[in-house]
Amino acid sequence: MRATISITGMLIAALHHAGLAMLTHTPSPMAFLNEILDRPAHERPFLLLVLGYPAEGAQVPIHAMNKKPLQEIVTFV
Repeated sequence: MRATISITGMLIAALHHAGLAMLTHTPSPMAFLNEILDRPAHERPFLLLVLGYPAEGAQVPIHAMNKKPLQEIVTFV
């Protein structure tokens, strides 16, 4: 699973570098996607990437830039 996550991160970085904007979405459960795409049950989607070119003048909302301090989200052992 780690390799998949790393590859996904590289894909997101490459798409961003190409000028595309995206929304990552991880709905739970994702079984609906297997039904829509007529895929077998052993194939399990884990991430949806919705992407496209941003509108002219599009900006990141200011509240999206407000990040929690590292000490609030991680514990070092």
